Amino acid sequence: MIIIGVDEAGRGPLVGSVVAAAVAFPPGFHIDGLTDSKKLSEKKREEFYLQITNECYWASAESNSIEIDEINILQATMLSMKRAVSDLQYQLTRQTKVQDFKVLVDGNRCPDVDNCEAIIKGDLIEPVISAASVIAKVTRDRQMKELDQIYPEYGFSRHKGYGTKEHLESLAKYGPIAGQHRFTFAPIKRLVRA
Repeated sequence: MIIIGVDEAGRGPLVGSVVAAAVAFPPGFHIDGLTDSKKLSEKKREEFYLQITNECYWASAESNSIEIDEINILQATMLSMKRAVSDLQYQLTRQTKVQDFKVLVDGNRCPDVDNCEAIIKGDLIEPVISAASVIAKVTRDRQMKELDQIYPEYGFSRHKGYGTKEHLESLAKYGPIAGQHRFTFAPIKRLVRA
């Protein structure tokens, strides 16, 4: 049986995709200091990201802001997790011929996948979930830096899309970005109605 860890990044921000990652460790794999990505410095996350993507089995997937607005953030999160798990299971089945998986998800609910267990604070206690949290967080942060290159006036590389004072002020000044901002989220909804 192969254990797959799953986590997401980007449920709370007002812009961009919610990103999920699924990771499986090869036999004997270990990283000292691996924990919930939010507790790591950006430099440490990047180091771990390189090691995990080079040495482990992994997949990432996302639901963009349009999907989030259509089906809501919870369903979009579950969908991105399911996509990441399905992609990783396909890879693992092809490479290892193993078809027996146990899926461990950070949080209190599982996406629609077989043999899944939700673990509250799983990213702190299960290294394979911690690894998934690093992949998801680094992937999403990189997306925000790319968006910042296109729309520098919003400051995405600094606040990563969260509803900070800076972000809300730039939203009031420049308006939401179609196809990027989440129009069903309250601060955007209020702006659009105003």
